[in-house]
Amino acid sequence: MRNAGAASTKVQSPAPPGGTLSQSTKDPIDAHLKRSLVALDRAAQDGPMLACARKVAEAIVTALKAGNKLLIIGNGGSAGDAQHIAAEIVGRYKRERPAYPALALTTDTSALTAIANDYGYERVFERQVEGLGAPGDVLLALSTSGRSPSILVALRAARNRGLVTVGFTGSKGQAMGSDCDHLLMAPVEETAVIQQIHLAVAHGICDFVEQALVS
Repeated sequence: MRNAGAASTKVQSPAPPGGTLSQSTKDPIDAHLKRSLVALDRAAQDGPMLACARKVAEAIVTALKAGNKLLIIGNGGSAGDAQHIAAEIVGRYKRERPAYPALALTTDTSALTAIANDYGYERVFERQVEGLGAPGDVLLALSTSGRSPSILVALRAARNRGLVTVGFTGSKGQAMGSDCDHLLMAPVEETAVIQQIHLAVAHGICDFVEQALVS
């Protein structure tokens, strides 16, 4: 039984500098969530983007049915997204089903550091595509700007090897399109929100893939 005279152990969040937030103060968390909601709603109504997402999903299904694999690349936060997407494909998204081959080329620290040291960082994904990619595979390249040199040279290497090339970028990433069979452009400019849309679309694609391959 609690001693009535004992001090309360409840921990209260510290007030922000300058005191508590007033209703008129812009809360950065609330503001980000509201921007994200607006961006996701815009993406959900973007017909060309949704059509591209379906084509990407169909390309991945075709590759996996033929015994090919999905390779995924990206830098920074997009590297994390690459690992996340690969995990959904190899493990599962929603359904119990066979494992499908997907590989994020962002995880092998020995390969990444050796290639960067010997050839320069721009070639960290290109060399892995050359070594691991095969005709009929799909390369999914994530770049919020659409201008990352390491992404662009890897896409060119993939095309030369007969891979299907897919780019995920933002509203200003058109330059990436010349190296992509399919270019999905999130209809926003803010890097963090672009990444959120990329992952939301990727989850939808994982659902599409599972339904197509399990049914």
